[in-house]
Amino acid sequence: MQSTFGASAQGTHAVLPSESDPYHYQAGFGNRFASEAIPGTLPFAQNTPRRVKYDLYTEGINGTPFVTPRRDNQSVWLYRIRPSVAHQGFSPLPDNPHLESCFLPLNPKVHFSPTQLAWHPFDIPSDNNKTDFVSGLKTLAGNGEPTLREGLAVHIYAANEPMAKRAFINNDGDFLILPQQGRLDIQTELGRLMVRPGEFIVIQRGIKFKVGLPDGPVRGYILEIFGSHFELPDLGPLGTHGLANTRDFESPVASFDLDQSPWEVVYKVGGKLFSCKQEHTPFDVVAWHGNYVPYKYALEKFAHVGSINKDHIDPSIFCVLTAKSKTPGAPLADFLIFSGRWDVATGTFRPPFYHRNCATEMMGLIYGDYGGRSDAFAPGGFSFENGFCPHGVSYDEFKKATETELPPMRVHDGTMAFMFESAMQLTLTDYAMKRTGKLHEHEPKMWDNLKGQFINHLDEINADLKAAGLPPLGLKP
Repeated sequence: MQSTFGASAQGTHAVLPSESDPYHYQAGFGNRFASEAIPGTLPFAQNTPRRVKYDLYTEGINGTPFVTPRRDNQSVWLYRIRPSVAHQGFSPLPDNPHLESCFLPLNPKVHFSPTQLAWHPFDIPSDNNKTDFVSGLKTLAGNGEPTLREGLAVHIYAANEPMAKRAFINNDGDFLILPQQGRLDIQTELGRLMVRPGEFIVIQRGIKFKVGLPDGPVRGYILEIFGSHFELPDLGPLGTHGLANTRDFESPVASFDLDQSPWEVVYKVGGKLFSCKQEHTPFDVVAWHGNYVPYKYALEKFAHVGSINKDHIDPSIFCVLTAKSKTPGAPLADFLIFSGRWDVATGTFRPPFYHRNCATEMMGLIYGDYGGRSDAFAPGGFSFENGFCPHGVSYDEFKKATETELPPMRVHDGTMAFMFESAMQLTLTDYAMKRTGKLHEHEPKMWDNLKGQFINHLDEINADLKAAGLPPLGLKP
């Protein structure tokens, strides 16, 4: 009898290497992955066997408290050549004067601003100033403080030197890293990820990593959150799919080195830096399983939604990731993007309408052009708008949008802009306000021509009032 068999997969789906990214990845968001650099290494049906294959050491990392409900619990089991406890102790490092962690008003090094602020593109270190990723961290703004386990920090990074035999571990919060110039070749305990401009990576609290610079000098943005983890926003009536789809997130596969030479691991604890020396690489995990795993995402994969007949939908439709605060319905942080899409609403003022938002907004540009602003908004720059600070497009953009009925059209093609948004009140650092050399206020003259055109219609208005049996303007009834 002739067989009807077709074919069977030889394994799970994997994201394969490309010309710009040499690494393999596992696909999915929040999955409990398992990965072995040497097949058969993971213990069978248990986590902590008496003796692990090849005499590896078992090490667990918990990203949430033990008793967190299972649906939210995050952890990973590592099977490694030497455990993290094999080190030579800790010593404090000199303070980085540009790195801030306490954003409470009692800190004299942070400031409030009621107005719109912007920064021209931040400088990249000169060739004679060798700076790696850790040394190139600078804080712009934030809320709260790491020991309170609720808050956030917004940093920039600029570097021209790979980290070599130096690793970094952030005990304070999760990093969302957005390259703007140059790829980042990131080695983590759980594997390697190549992250280009147009992608981001999330590295959770307590996971060691190092950053290489395959394209030379780099610059980018970081959103750090304290006390929470990033998650996908609920889709509500959108249903099952849309925005950032789960299958488009990519996590590393196990990868290890055999290096038994001196290394330094830099710990960030309460905003302070500490050095830990050890006689072996921290990147020696042969196999692992769990869901506390770094991941990356290509922003061009975002599935935009929007109005297909009239008016605007709230900008929450641009949300890629969110992080909850302790207050229900008030996000600690949202990460939004604005990129190429169709705009088809008819009879509608299409640019962002003038508004005063209870959230604080910080916006940056990865590539392209984001017009209608007063601040020569360029890739590598940044802007800040405090809660309830009025903002919107320039008069010229308003005029164009109100005088002509626009056809269906593409907007923001070739552009990738983003926003860090928070329901929290943010303070700005000394570095942001005094030392960047790039700070400038938005030019309010861009709105000077938004005159009270209502006054030009008084005759028409009074005629309408008379027809309605009402007194004209200027007379008391």
